[in-house]
Amino acid sequence: MRKVGTAILGPGNIGTDLMYKVVRSRNLELRLMSGVDPKSEGLALAASLGVRTSTDGVSPVLDDPSVEIVFDATSARIHLQHAPLLKDAGKRAIDLTPAAIGPYVVPCVNIDEHADAPNINLITCGGQATIPIVAAVSRVTRVRYAEIVATISSRSAGPGTRQNIDEFTQTTARGLVQIGGAERAKAIIILNPAEPPIMMRNTIYTVVESPDIQRIRESVSEMVHRVKRYVPGYRLKMPPMMDGQRVIAMIEVEGAGDYLPKYSGNLDIITAAAVGLAELLADRMLDGRARE
Repeated sequence: MRKVGTAILGPGNIGTDLMYKVVRSRNLELRLMSGVDPKSEGLALAASLGVRTSTDGVSPVLDDPSVEIVFDATSARIHLQHAPLLKDAGKRAIDLTPAAIGPYVVPCVNIDEHADAPNINLITCGGQATIPIVAAVSRVTRVRYAEIVATISSRSAGPGTRQNIDEFTQTTARGLVQIGGAERAKAIIILNPAEPPIMMRNTIYTVVESPDIQRIRESVSEMVHRVKRYVPGYRLKMPPMMDGQRVIAMIEVEGAGDYLPKYSGNLDIITAAAVGLAELLADRMLDGRARE
């Protein structure tokens, strides 16, 4: 089967974990990983796997005609510079930063609406984990309000996460409304210093109209199976429970342990979602070419 050429910008923790997922993909081929630091551990690991590397930033990605999909794992500030360049070069961008230039996408919920977008944003780790559950509830009953609490290990919250907590809460809340279907929403993040480190856990509260707990549980269970197709460590820790008009559920995310520790499910869910999304896009691209 022919594969679609990809590149990764940003060989940090997220970019390196992403690399291990891409190299074993069924329909993606990693043609290049590029950064700016010659001492980057991520670039060294990529080279050890036979992946072409560069320290010239975005330039070699723009110049490589074999690269069609680009994962940007740099920063919001840098992605703002990369986005127009990638678009002009005809590259599809999957944005793993908080830049949010393109539409918000959760692969199992709304990829069909944005499959042709030149730049797709993956929101936040909390968004990828909780928006599917809110969407599952809202498709069977009206969700007047949604609130999520994302609890992650303090160890898995690097400088970028800590510096962007305000952006996390705002962006996740917008995603709960725009994609999840809630009328109003709020997001909270807690950095837990416990040792040994805890797995990522997400508690989802929804205030619903005319609740039918059986239909809600069936809808949520089906959605969890959809997410698990590309995030194997995603699981329902507590099925939906009723408390008056409020429905409460809990999700746990265990990382695959490719590069990051297994407790870093908050980072793993973003890289897994990125590859799952890219594979869906690649399927469409390859199917289109087969029909030509």
